[in-house]
Amino acid sequence: MRSVQEHQDVIAGLIQPRPAVTLAPADALGLVLAADVVAGVALPGFDNSAMDGFAVLAADIAGASEDAPVTLPVADDIPAGRTDTQPLEPGTAQRIMTGAPLPPGATTVVPVEATNSDFGADFSSQPQVQIRVATREGQHIRRAGEDVAAGTTVLRAGQRLTPAALGLVAALGLAEVTVLPRPRVLVMSTGSELVGPGTPLQPGQIYESNAVMLAAAVRAAGAEAVTGPMVSDDPELFRAALTEHAGDVDLIVTTGGVSAGAYEVVKDALGEEVEFVKVAMQPGMPQGSGRVDGVPIVTLPGNPVSALVSFEVFLRPPLRTAMGLPAERPRITATLGEDLTSPAGKRQFRRGVLGHEKGQAVVTSYGPPASHHLRWLASANCLLDIPLGVDHVAAGSQVDVWDLSSD
Repeated sequence: MRSVQEHQDVIAGLIQPRPAVTLAPADALGLVLAADVVAGVALPGFDNSAMDGFAVLAADIAGASEDAPVTLPVADDIPAGRTDTQPLEPGTAQRIMTGAPLPPGATTVVPVEATNSDFGADFSSQPQVQIRVATREGQHIRRAGEDVAAGTTVLRAGQRLTPAALGLVAALGLAEVTVLPRPRVLVMSTGSELVGPGTPLQPGQIYESNAVMLAAAVRAAGAEAVTGPMVSDDPELFRAALTEHAGDVDLIVTTGGVSAGAYEVVKDALGEEVEFVKVAMQPGMPQGSGRVDGVPIVTLPGNPVSALVSFEVFLRPPLRTAMGLPAERPRITATLGEDLTSPAGKRQFRRGVLGHEKGQAVVTSYGPPASHHLRWLASANCLLDIPLGVDHVAAGSQVDVWDLSSD
């Protein structure tokens, strides 16, 4: 049998990055920059007020206090967005809003709370203002370029675009960014026993779940999922559906039809293009990979736990690598809370629950190891990685754990 590492290497060789693309910032959340972002403008772009208040000369209010307020005539009103500010004359004030441009000549801003002004009143009804605090020169003023100077590289290639990073891109007025795109992955499930939700089950039928589950796993990894139709165990129908839906994708993922039964539709249809192998692992021994009409294809087993564990082990890392994202789930060492057995000659990935006791990571297995027990995987938060050649692990031993609760 092929080792897990050998099959990981084969799959990694199939999945390659797509060329960089330009996208609108609204479409780039979570993607990785393929080129630096350089500021074409300064932030702020002009001196502006950090407070609702009054723009004045600091020298004019140097002696202002609660007991001896300074009274100044209010010569103008400056809302945010005004583009025609007038110079401030000495001995006067201009009412100003947060973010509004500072009038030429003003050297400080007095917050409205330090005056007798009612900002809810009409400007024309307040011809003068009493200032009760002597703010210093430059106080409550945001200077042009103090956040970003024009020409500064503000984001680097390889950096993931977070909401804050996209806010910066938008603040710089950039209409697009250059990123590594999401791979498009076609997910198809096979089996004559499968029916869709809402359809009454006949004896021997089951509801299709793998395509829903794997498409979600593709999206959770950061890639784009395209779900194909369920296909019966008819090789000609399967091949026709594959041809119809695989024209514009970077990877095809199928589930089912790869084992040793009499109706293995994926094997029967793709036996000359896909290499079918046995991998020394539990769950997920039957695997396949190759190219169909030039498109990489990975064929996974049909049992749901086998399918999802196989995705975690073989597909998630190279998909994320192709997008410039961290490939591996966080790996930690934890203390095993029970005795475990593992099949001889296989590397076992066991569902588990990871917690902490007295500051130490502790893990226990969760549910039976068989590959059809999906309920237990749905509530697990980790995979225990039991190495090849280990058939018994005692409680209290240190074991490797894949943390499924985070990227």
